[in-house]
Amino acid sequence: MAAWYDTIGVNYADLRKPDPRIAQAMDDALGSAENVLNVGAGAGSYEPVGRRVTAVEPSMEMIRQRSPSLAVAVQGYAEDLPFGDDSFDASMAVLTIHHWADKSKGLCEMRRVTKGPVILLTFDPAHRGCWLTDYIPELVALDEGQMPSMADYADWLGAIEIVPVFIPHDCTDGFLYAYWRRPGAYLDPRIRTGMSSFWAIENVEKGLEKLQRDLESGEWEQRYSNLLQQDSIDAGYRLVIAR
Repeated sequence: MAAWYDTIGVNYADLRKPDPRIAQAMDDALGSAENVLNVGAGAGSYEPVGRRVTAVEPSMEMIRQRSPSLAVAVQGYAEDLPFGDDSFDASMAVLTIHHWADKSKGLCEMRRVTKGPVILLTFDPAHRGCWLTDYIPELVALDEGQMPSMADYADWLGAIEIVPVFIPHDCTDGFLYAYWRRPGAYLDPRIRTGMSSFWAIENVEKGLEKLQRDLESGEWEQRYSNLLQQDSIDAGYRLVIAR
């Protein structure tokens, strides 16, 4: 996976800017933790300000994109964290667990090195909340194949709290369903490069061509007119918190 992100992650720092509203939800979940581990840290999105952060990231391309103002990242994997037991007050992982080779082992490692809460921003594959899958149904199979279920987290971490993360219509982070009220964004190849799902599936051209036709004809607006009045939606993103 590290080698994959050395290729697909070249635009992440530009396209995946943390949304302040999602960042606030993450920060609230961290509570009073002062010493925080960020696993699968990427370019540093959502790393909290005002806390001591240690970042772990397998891809050197992602590490190179980290701002000099952020903590220096250790190159490593969730499944083999190079830290002693209970080294951190809290640990976090943001939209990354679906890329891990051994999800259960990675979470066990996070639990081992963390005294307090383990917090994950992830996606519930059972949720059907975005129109994009009407055009690209392969996304459903991809999510079901790579995203752990909410029950999986309970099996791996024990008692958990699951908090829906509503996505604002002007979300600044360019993850897969962030553009739910800006459908034309999915027609931009550069924007799609910031979404790992579009690297993982093939033959999306047919669905994107239909989307373009529906946008030009007004069919999309007519079919999904209810979305145009909403400031945020539940698109399936979840905070999983194991205290």
